[in-house]
Amino acid sequence: MIPLMIANVDEENIVKKVGGSPEVRKHLEDLGFVAGSNVKIITVLNGNVIVQVKEARIAISREMAQKIYV
Repeated sequence: MIPLMIANVDEENIVKKVGGSPEVRKHLEDLGFVAGSNVKIITVLNGNVIVQVKEARIAISREMAQKIYV
């Protein structure tokens, strides 16, 4: 299990765990980052990460990506 930030670009991964405070976990789960869901890093720009989760592309901060484990 590694943080999403360390995963390779364009590689399909499965979310294993979402960490952080209860508020952060709830926010990430509302965006679609739930255990068992597929996630793929599209690109990394200026410390922000653009990921594809479910059928959407979402930009999250590097700090948020560190809380998602794949």
